[in-house]
Amino acid sequence: MSNAAILRWIGLILVVVLIALQLKLWVGGGGVAEVESLRASVAKQTEENEGLQKRNQALAADVEDLKHGEQATEARARQELGLVKPGETFYQVVEPGAATSAPPPPPPVTAGDQ
Repeated sequence: MSNAAILRWIGLILVVVLIALQLKLWVGGGGVAEVESLRASVAKQTEENEGLQKRNQALAADVEDLKHGEQATEARARQELGLVKPGETFYQVVEPGAATSAPPPPPPVTAGDQ
């Protein structure tokens, strides 16, 4: 065999190796497609984590207010439970045409009713 024939075989082998490496890079495991898919998953998870962190911070602030603030406890009791202090009068304003699916809350118990 001559030098030219050997160089052709070496060139052919290098081209085949190059094609095999390119195939693995573009379509094989750990290739470009998989990397892009993983980047999209990481971006989605990061966005979800940020939302959850904001929610956790808001909940932590609520817990802190409820632990240390009498006003926060009172406001939550008024809003969620409809509690009224003795001597206060409860008024409920209903907008015309506003349909409510729940029945109205029972009247509050005052000190004179007990």
